[in-house]
Amino acid sequence: MDDKIKQALQIDRVIDITTTGRKSRQPRRIEIWFHNLDGKLYITGSPGKRSWYANMLANPDFVFHLKSSLQADIPARARPIQEEAERRQVLGKIIAGLDGERNLDEWMANSPLVEVTLNPTA
Repeated sequence: MDDKIKQALQIDRVIDITTTGRKSRQPRRIEIWFHNLDGKLYITGSPGKRSWYANMLANPDFVFHLKSSLQADIPARARPIQEEAERRQVLGKIIAGLDGERNLDEWMANSPLVEVTLNPTA
């Protein structure tokens, strides 16, 4: 992976993602935060239903758009994290890095969570 992309993944937090609509099959682009934990990339959201997550469940291939320190459109694939122990570990780390207080049990029960694999050469 390009060194500039690696650096952006270390310092940036806000990205756009383009998913494929699960019903419409049309591209859907939104702004969202990502989290880099020990070199692994994750996307989650505060508790609640999220269209982007439903789209990723139906079609895990999407585009990860860097837009802060570097602009790059990178093909990516989402892996939903649904196993409780893995969710608890990852969400615990994410919540610990956020400002304010968050309830881990509520996030465990109601927050989407995916691990992202980038494919910058695709």
